[in-house]
Amino acid sequence: MANTYTWTIGQCDRTMADGMINTLHWHVNAASEDGTVTAGAYGSVGLEPVDAEDMIPYADVSEAQAISWAQSALGGSERVSAIHAGLDAQITEQQTPTVGKGTPW
Repeated sequence: MANTYTWTIGQCDRTMADGMINTLHWHVNAASEDGTVTAGAYGSVGLEPVDAEDMIPYADVSEAQAISWAQSALGGSERVSAIHAGLDAQITEQQTPTVGKGTPW
């Protein structure tokens, strides 16, 4: 299975006085190889403060940079892989259900 994953940042919370981003609200969408089945996950993650000289000005932060920060703050590639694995399981369950719902009548 070659699912694809798309990470986005929906919102950045920041301190107005210095523009330092302190929380990122992320979303990841997974799509099956043929694109017909999808699953998603979302959350928020806090960021550690950085030294003023290392800070990227708020207006200069790209979504790619914010995604990188979020993934790192979540626990790096190990945690990202675990999130992807959970989405893979959701897609597999949709494609080949192991449980059913309803009534027999």
